[in-house]
Amino acid sequence: MLHTSRLTSRLTPRRGLRAALLAAASATLVAAALPSAPPTPLGIGDRLFPHLGNPGYDVFAYDIAFTYPGSNTKPLNALTKIDAWTTQDLDRINLDFTHGAVRGVEVNGRPATFATAGEDLVVTPPDEIEEGSPLRIAVRHTSDPRGTNDDGGWVRTSDGLAMANQADAAHRVFPCNDHPADKAYFTFRITAPSALTAVANGVRLAKATKGATTTWAYRSSHPMATELAQVSIGRSSVVGREGPHGLPVRDVVPTADRRLLEPWLKKTPGQIEWMERQVGGYPFETYGLLVADATTGYELETQTLSLFERALFTRQYPAWYVESIMVHELAHQWFGNSVSPRAWSDLWLNEGHATWYEATYAHEKGDQSLEVRMREAYQHSDQWRAAGGPPAAPKPPSPGQKISLFRPVVYDGSALVLYALRRTIGQDAFGRLERAWVREHRDGTATTADFTELASRVAGRDLSAFFKGWLYGQRTPRMPGHPDWRSTTPAARAGR
Repeated sequence: MLHTSRLTSRLTPRRGLRAALLAAASATLVAAALPSAPPTPLGIGDRLFPHLGNPGYDVFAYDIAFTYPGSNTKPLNALTKIDAWTTQDLDRINLDFTHGAVRGVEVNGRPATFATAGEDLVVTPPDEIEEGSPLRIAVRHTSDPRGTNDDGGWVRTSDGLAMANQADAAHRVFPCNDHPADKAYFTFRITAPSALTAVANGVRLAKATKGATTTWAYRSSHPMATELAQVSIGRSSVVGREGPHGLPVRDVVPTADRRLLEPWLKKTPGQIEWMERQVGGYPFETYGLLVADATTGYELETQTLSLFERALFTRQYPAWYVESIMVHELAHQWFGNSVSPRAWSDLWLNEGHATWYEATYAHEKGDQSLEVRMREAYQHSDQWRAAGGPPAAPKPPSPGQKISLFRPVVYDGSALVLYALRRTIGQDAFGRLERAWVREHRDGTATTADFTELASRVAGRDLSAFFKGWLYGQRTPRMPGHPDWRSTTPAARAGR
């Protein structure tokens, strides 16, 4: 994710995130029956989002069908099927879900009772399910786009819908295990009026028209975190071209803007080639831009189809600036999507790397000095740490403002860590580390400890002290090779 306000601030001396988005009221789930004991919301213990995710099972695949009524102010009818394996005996199954009405649940083909607790849907199967057993859950529900723009989930565009589920909003769209630690394969089936175009992550499997509606089916070829799911419905054109090594590149744009946006869209294959020179082959089956006529306040790296505000391409920004933001979201396909964070405290690995390649691209292609940008980041780094916590130990988001997790310290403040690391281990070792990271953890999840261990292995020496200071310290360590760099905080001026 990259906040639009932060993008704009790259053009001025001041930087900062836009005001965190306001929380919207959630619709009440409809419960068919209550179990004998009160249902309890669960989580997997994430420090920043304690109620996200659920213990006891591991999802393998989602198959989600939406029926769009032709208006983005009305709920969609939906059927979510979840294939999983149990990791412990279960007499109840918790799913993350809110902002929709549940009409029925089946577990392994048999009707189940259900209730709600917080933002959990708590399902009681007819019989206890033993550890190590297959688990298929089918939930008939609605998915309500009203009120979701301000807190993630569905984004209402000028002509339909798109998704923006980061950091914890996928469960505002469909029932799921809403944590990046549990990645899964996705199939989407979208039925909509035939005048509209529906797209989703992955590649298209089928398109069938019946009467006045058309059903589109898409499937991901690689596992995906729930926060990266994308479905778009609108008056759109799908523009195809070829990327490196024959990679299919498909962009989804408002039909009326197809010619206007083409000068930007045609840059994507070259940007993919540039990223492949940095870190290795593109990790997925396709890529492209989804340009939405909506105001979100950010761009978002939804897997294989990154979401962009139309305004990024229609306002008078410098070309280097727009292209570097395109590269930021592209870089996330490796860092954050293919290699996903095991916990939300590992977010710096996503945003720090995406910002690093954004800044490196701007340096190489737009004559925007990387060193100047990093020096400016260093000047603010102690202030950012005080406000948001160290890069790998961020403070929790503000109450009711979950997007406030995306603070400057996870962007330029974390790219600064990578700059210091490259100066410490050398450019060649840094390049080997980056390639090894995305190769060894492809399609999986990884932690800050994993990155520390791999960096030490590639460098041939223990770097734990380096990472302890740079990732967890309340104060920013001295920059290697730049003893003259100073923070501009009062503490730094006092004689740091």
